[in-house]
Amino acid sequence: MTFMRETLQRLAPGTELRDGLERIKRGRTGALIVLGDGPEVAEVCDGGIEFDVPFTPTLLRELAKMDGAVILSDDVTRITRANVQLVPSPTFPTSETGTRHRAAERTALHTGVPVVSVSASMSIVTVYADGKRHAIEEPGVMMTRARQALATVEQYRSRVDKANQRLNVAEVNRYATVEDVLHLLQRQLLLHRAARDVDDQILELGTDARQLRLQLIELRGNIYHDIAMLVCDYVVADGAPSNSLIDDTIDSLDALPDSELLNTPALASILGLPATEENLMEDVTPRGYRALSRIPRVQKFLIDRIVAELGDLDAIRAADADEIAAAENVSPLWARHIVEGLRRFT
Repeated sequence: MTFMRETLQRLAPGTELRDGLERIKRGRTGALIVLGDGPEVAEVCDGGIEFDVPFTPTLLRELAKMDGAVILSDDVTRITRANVQLVPSPTFPTSETGTRHRAAERTALHTGVPVVSVSASMSIVTVYADGKRHAIEEPGVMMTRARQALATVEQYRSRVDKANQRLNVAEVNRYATVEDVLHLLQRQLLLHRAARDVDDQILELGTDARQLRLQLIELRGNIYHDIAMLVCDYVVADGAPSNSLIDDTIDSLDALPDSELLNTPALASILGLPATEENLMEDVTPRGYRALSRIPRVQKFLIDRIVAELGDLDAIRAADADEIAAAENVSPLWARHIVEGLRRFT
C-alpha cells in the first residue's frame, strides 16, 4: 500500500479523524493538521501550545478554531500541539496560492509527513502526502463514481468469463490459437486494472463502502492467479517456466500503459509468442497449468513436476495414473485424483 493510500485510509468515513474533519467543515473555520509529531516536524514548528491529550473529534474541532496548525501523534491517537506556526523551507516548490495550503504542501514535502488542509471558504479537505496532492470529495460523489466503476468491472468480468470458456473449449478440442490466448489475457488485464481502481475508491469511502467491497471481491475472483496460470501455460520457455520468468513476465504486463493493453503484438512479444498479425492464427498447446489448477487441492509445485515430466496438456490428458505418478513428488493417490479431475473438467 502506498503512503498516500495509507493516509487516505486514516481519513476514510467511519474514522474519528474523518469525524473531526467533518465537524471543522461544518463550522467553516478551516484547519491545518499534521499527521505526525517526530523530530522532522518539530524542526518546522514555531510557537503554539504544547500538551499531550487523547484525540477526539470535538477537541480537534475546538483547537482548529485557532489560526495555527494542530499536530497529531504518528498513530493519530493523541493531540500533541496546537496553534503552531509552520515554517517549512521556502525552497520547496508549491503550486498553491492560499497561505494555509502553501504551508501544508511545503510542510509535507519538507518533513515527509502527511498534512491535511481544510479550506474555510470552500469547505474542501486536501491531503498532501508522498509528494502528491489529493482533494477529498464528498462521500455521495465518491459513492456514485465507485458504483459506476464497479459496473465497468462487472462488464469486464463477463467478458473474461466468455473468453475463458472459449479458450477452454479450444484447448480441449486442440484448436487453440495465439489469438485466443491474447484475447483472454487482454480481458484479464482490463479486469485486473479496473478492479484495482475501484480498490482505491473503496478505501477512500471507508465504512460507507462495505457492500461495494463485497461485490468487488466476488467480481474480481482470483484474477491475479488466473493471469499467472495463463502466463505459465503459454509463455515461451523450455519445459516448465521458472518462477523468475513468470514474475518478470507479469511485471512487464503490469508495466504496459493502458493504451497498449489492446495492442496484441505488444502482449504477444512479452509472452514470446508470434507478434505479427498473420501469425495470430498459429496453433498453440498449453502446458496444462490452467487445467490442473482447476482440480481441487492441486498446488503449483505439483503442476510444475507434472509438466516437467510430461510436457504439455495433451500428454497429461493422455497419461494414466502410473505415468503421472512417475513425476517427482507425485504420489499414486495424487495421480489418481488428477486423472479423475481431468476427466471431469476436460
